[in-house]
Amino acid sequence: MSIFVWNKSFELGIEQFDDHHRRLVGLLNKMYDDFAAGTSQESLESVLDELVDYATYHLAAEEHWMKEQRYPELQQHQEEHKGFSNRIVEIQKDYHGRKAKLSLEVLIYLKEWLSDHILKTDAAYGQFYNGFSGL
Repeated sequence: MSIFVWNKSFELGIEQFDDHHRRLVGLLNKMYDDFAAGTSQESLESVLDELVDYATYHLAAEEHWMKEQRYPELQQHQEEHKGFSNRIVEIQKDYHGRKAKLSLEVLIYLKEWLSDHILKTDAAYGQFYNGFSGL
């Protein structure tokens, strides 16, 4: 069972970032499946850590690419990334510090943020690039 079902509407037409997004969706679905199966806290921590690490890598790669492309909405995009990064690191710290357990609410937040961000904010840079490059 999946919390996030990937479909073509999430594709930007930029292979590198479509692949990154698929990987993030896969990690989120693994975390959800493990949560639903009652997997140990240590196993959930491992998947959460991988998700945070990969999200950090992905967001930095996107920002670097946007800078190279002279994307006009870079600053706004960076602000969205910063807010999300701060939140997922907070979730990670709380979980590692045993201040909070992973909850369905947190998983839904991650799914909704990622879905909304890809379909709106990331779609805008996809349109910029595809219009700019003539693809």
